[in-house]
Amino acid sequence: MLESHYYEGKIEAGCDEAGRGCLAGSVYAAAVILPDGYENELLNDSKQLTEKRRYELREIIERDAVAWAVGIVTPEEIDKINILNASILAMHRALDQLKVRPEAIIVDGNRFKPYRPVVDGSPVNIPHTTIVKGDGKYMAIAAASILAKTYRDDYMNQLAEEYPQYDWRSNKGYPTKKHREAIRQYGTTPYHRMSYNLLGDGQLSLEFED
Repeated sequence: MLESHYYEGKIEAGCDEAGRGCLAGSVYAAAVILPDGYENELLNDSKQLTEKRRYELREIIERDAVAWAVGIVTPEEIDKINILNASILAMHRALDQLKVRPEAIIVDGNRFKPYRPVVDGSPVNIPHTTIVKGDGKYMAIAAASILAKTYRDDYMNQLAEEYPQYDWRSNKGYPTKKHREAIRQYGTTPYHRMSYNLLGDGQLSLEFED
């Protein structure tokens, strides 16, 4: 079973993102605070779970968590500030929405910027730790990975109804061969990240054709 906490005796939020490597769609992040001493042997890195299990666990996480939230950064914002900054911003937006303020933050990966919410007119510095492959080590990060992944999948499934030719229901915006062939054939959509190498051949973008 994964570890319950990194910081002892603190209200700890776990953060993770989904969709960083995609050619299209927003990047999603989640922040989750689990109860002290929480146990759930089914929790794991979302990539290690079946789709069915992820959605089952989403309901359990939302029921059991002390607080949870999802933050979103759009393709337009990604193109302006780059995907690393966008991923961190999405996590900050998720943290902003938590109904309980965390006293510490653990983040999947190795990059994060200090989260300093303004309280009574002054910024408060909340300690954070980045943990490589943290979604397979700590329950709160695993829970965040599941929420970020499932909510982003829901969003990409909705976009797939609008633009079925890109196979987003299957690839969720990732750079599959079918996705890139569709870009080559139909051009880009308003949801594509124009700062990315969309065709995989060094050409950054194409104009969208109706």
